[in-house]
Amino acid sequence: MKRAKGRTRRFARAWDDLRGRSGRRIVGLVRDQVAIARAGAELARSVASGEVERSAARARMADVEHEGDEARAELVRLLRRVLATPIDREDLFRLSRSIDDVLDQLRDHVREIDLFGPEDLRFAAEPLQAVIDGLDELEGAVLKMIDAPASVTVAVLATRKACSRVRQLYQARLAELFAGPLDMDTLRRRELLSRLDAVGRRLGEAADALADAMLKRSH
Repeated sequence: MKRAKGRTRRFARAWDDLRGRSGRRIVGLVRDQVAIARAGAELARSVASGEVERSAARARMADVEHEGDEARAELVRLLRRVLATPIDREDLFRLSRSIDDVLDQLRDHVREIDLFGPEDLRFAAEPLQAVIDGLDELEGAVLKMIDAPASVTVAVLATRKACSRVRQLYQARLAELFAGPLDMDTLRRRELLSRLDAVGRRLGEAADALADAMLKRSH
């Protein structure tokens, strides 16, 4: 009986070690995705503030998107190989897909700026900063998955708060826009604002994916 219990304990320790090693690799890849999405948001904000020329930003965003696709593909490949994961595989896949959706929406925002954006883009800078803040909070939440899982929920709430800020800024900018003359410039700004609102929604979905996964893990 003692030997059986000893084997069980050794197996449990070995499984925990295995889960820890593979888990850190997985967390690292998810973190990479978040960091790449943040780079995309930083690029979009630089365009809004006039620091980067629009067509140049569109070309650079294509490279950022490629990096994001590579990080996601590597994560998917790893999930096929490892035996143990920090959260369920389907939750990791959902989280990764949502982060990828954030980057896709940012790509479309930069593309639309180049295609038909108005001359003055300062209205987009503050919502994009809120997106960056939310991605920073999401990165912090991801890093806590293994060593401080009980803290993930608090960090996720901070991400959701940033998403709410994006939504509030979208509504405020839209109200300001509709208070003025309704012309083609109004329509252009509205489309770009709608795209930023979509970025915030996708970021919220990523936060929800992580929160749901941690809730399942706690049971």
